[in-house]
Amino acid sequence: MHPELLRIPFVDLTVKSYGLMMVVGFLAAVTLIRLLSRSFTRDPQHITNAALYSLVAGIVGARVFFVIHYFDSFRDEPLSVFAIWKGGLELLGGVLLAIAVIFLYIRYHKLPLRHYLDVLAVGLMLALVFGRIGCFLNGCCYGKPTELPWGVRFPYGSFAFRSQVQADPERGRMEPHLHLPPDYFGYFDEDGNYQPGLKPWKSLTPQQREQVTRGAYRCLSVHPTQLYTSASAAMLCLILYGFWRRSRSAERVGAHAFATKPGSVFSLMFIFYGVMRFLMELARDDNPFEIDHLTIAQLLGIGLVILGAVLLAFFALARPEELPSTDSRADKHSP
Repeated sequence: MHPELLRIPFVDLTVKSYGLMMVVGFLAAVTLIRLLSRSFTRDPQHITNAALYSLVAGIVGARVFFVIHYFDSFRDEPLSVFAIWKGGLELLGGVLLAIAVIFLYIRYHKLPLRHYLDVLAVGLMLALVFGRIGCFLNGCCYGKPTELPWGVRFPYGSFAFRSQVQADPERGRMEPHLHLPPDYFGYFDEDGNYQPGLKPWKSLTPQQREQVTRGAYRCLSVHPTQLYTSASAAMLCLILYGFWRRSRSAERVGAHAFATKPGSVFSLMFIFYGVMRFLMELARDDNPFEIDHLTIAQLLGIGLVILGAVLLAFFALARPEELPSTDSRADKHSP
């Protein structure tokens, strides 16, 4: 767990691992989208412009989702909502708002919408690969305790540790996973005010530090759900790329089979990701239950599957999207 990769001297700012991996994922996705779009356009500048807009939208959306999810943490200090340099982003919110902005950009410039959405789908899955690695380094989006050999232990004070030493009625857990003695709680902050929460590392005695690192009170091993999701996203990226190649081949010969018309890959992304996210929540231990022991992410996953199925049916019945004449010539010369 490395939430802060480095600290910038003199300005007291840190480079957050999650934010850095989001940027790496963004650059990887843009590069891939530009490469794939060469098959139907000669002007990649629109992709660069849309990507820059989507980057800003992604950060805003990720922050908004985090604030909504943890709204109680911002009641006492409303202005801390804007303190994004302190961390606090949720990937799903960033992805949804980024897609909306890209959709509006494409419509405004009257570009071949479905062709762009298809390559966007492949790129988004690649971005997710890096985004979830950022979650792993940050320690968020953690999994349930497990005895599997590949389970990971997060350090004292991490999101997973704090969850394990407290009851979580919102997840139906009335007792903590890990019963930490009372002397690990309660301390005086730098202003001399008493805080009832978990003691910071520097306030622990040497014996307490030993107990939470190698002793009876160390964090329980949990499913590395962040890495599960990253690996799943890599697999979905390859699968969607295969569907995209199949769609382009069908378009060149003018014979469309099921799920080969432009827009189909974008639709399949919602279906595949929705199923993957629903199943991944079964191993996670962070999101509260909302309805019938389903988390908000699972409810969104169900919605995404339905949306993807509706879009897939719509694009299957719709006429194939025609490319502008200049783009058609680019398609003929593409490898």
